[in-house]
Amino acid sequence: MFRYTGRLHSARKSLVTFALLLLFLAGSLAEQTAKEVVSVTITVSNIEKSISFFTDVLDFRKISEIKELNGTDLSNLFGIGKKDIKLKEIKLALGSENIELIQFIEPARGRAIPPDSKSNDLWFQHIAIVTNNMDSAYAQLRRHKVVFVSSSPQTLPDYIPAAAGIKAFYFRDPDGHNLEVIFYPKGKGNPKWQRASKGIFTGIDHTAIGISDTESSIIFYRDIIGLTVAGSSENYGTEQEHLNQVFGAHLLITGLMAPNGFGVEFLNYIAPPGGRKYPVDSKPDDLWHWHTTIRVSEIQKLYDKLTNLNYQIISKGITDISKLEIGGEKGFLARDPDGHAILFTE
Repeated sequence: MFRYTGRLHSARKSLVTFALLLLFLAGSLAEQTAKEVVSVTITVSNIEKSISFFTDVLDFRKISEIKELNGTDLSNLFGIGKKDIKLKEIKLALGSENIELIQFIEPARGRAIPPDSKSNDLWFQHIAIVTNNMDSAYAQLRRHKVVFVSSSPQTLPDYIPAAAGIKAFYFRDPDGHNLEVIFYPKGKGNPKWQRASKGIFTGIDHTAIGISDTESSIIFYRDIIGLTVAGSSENYGTEQEHLNQVFGAHLLITGLMAPNGFGVEFLNYIAPPGGRKYPVDSKPDDLWHWHTTIRVSEIQKLYDKLTNLNYQIISKGITDISKLEIGGEKGFLARDPDGHAILFTE
């Protein structure tokens, strides 16, 4: 058993693996729990400013108006412990994929993203926004003077077979959240990204998270939650360094998916060492907070599994979220082995 503290130690990993084996023998993991990776939610400091960024720069569209949410159910969901918690929320869409922006009003906004944050820090998360023309996308980002992370768009080389020919570019939103624009050549990625589209940006392929250990994350996301491993790649070289702005970048990438929705991608840096852990005192009002919403079956069984294995639960139990308009009737927030938050809904 383990309690989340950041990186898993090998002894604790062994205990988790043993506990999961017992669950397998009992037949409790036979069902596939995950049904859909629904969306990601990003905590922002100024929701109106962020809406302008996503709609004007990246062609997202509003699918709701700004709503103010408050009350005990919201407090229980986010585990902040104040009955008068209040936030603003809006849903945006690009193609058939959705994101959600939230701004905490009470309590006031939490801590800012560290200005020296890098892609190998374990609080790292981004969404990969698909383009059908990297030159046009890059020109659009330059016109709006976005903050670059990558030196320029990078074309991944032939010596990385799983990623060869993919073009990608990292940049930041007004709060410093990392975003990626990505181009898939024929034969790479979801075939739907090859369809003709009127806009420069066509949808969201996946959300990527920094992790410390692929095995531990697969246990959590595949064996417990029920996502399926879709593929993997080992990325390194000059192009990867210029993409991530991490000198000596060498990482294992693993993609997972549910029957519906977009993908979840692990970024496990083999090198360089020194990526910082997810802060253990993180709260949902901190600006590095993202949570990925995953729709599941039998939410009580999943809650019991995570509780029995001592994964960190953010929420105060399974919460009635039907009145919060964030999807589903019931939900709870929990953390994965590295601290990334997931909202499970039913």
